[in-house]
Amino acid sequence: MKQKTHINIGCGKDIKKDCLNVDCIKYPGVDVVWDLDKFPWPFADNSFSEVYARHIIEHLSDFKKTLEEIRRISTNGAKVFIVVPHFSFVGAYWDPTHKRFFSFFTFDYLEKGVYGLPLFRIKRRKLNFTGEKYPLLNHFFNPFINLSPVLYERFFCWILPCAEISVELEVIK
Repeated sequence: MKQKTHINIGCGKDIKKDCLNVDCIKYPGVDVVWDLDKFPWPFADNSFSEVYARHIIEHLSDFKKTLEEIRRISTNGAKVFIVVPHFSFVGAYWDPTHKRFFSFFTFDYLEKGVYGLPLFRIKRRKLNFTGEKYPLLNHFFNPFINLSPVLYERFFCWILPCAEISVELEVIK
């Protein structure tokens, strides 16, 4: 069996066929059951060229260690796709298992390498008004809220809250 080079961490029921699917619950299709708050993860260094982390990072206790693990298990130049709730989204507060909130600019700290955070390059990022639930609303609102994320977060996000932030990072080793 060929080893998979893509990993879907905290996959829940969102199983990706071309990925090694990892979650703390043994849902159908989960390949590895693992508590992602337990370090190190059970994967070798430089194993994956793509990492998917959709709505999992906000549930984990240590942002820095989580990103260090993602970097460790990734090859140089690997693509990391992360989706997290935006701090203005009411769902970010409803879920009692959420441990942190995110701004459009949270991931800037990974490019700057401050606070001992591992280095990544931001390839793309955007605010998503409704996530995937109502694509028509995204079509209308996403261009507006992404026009100037700093103005949006400073003045408008509490009037017109968005659901999530999606970011693509590149691993730098």
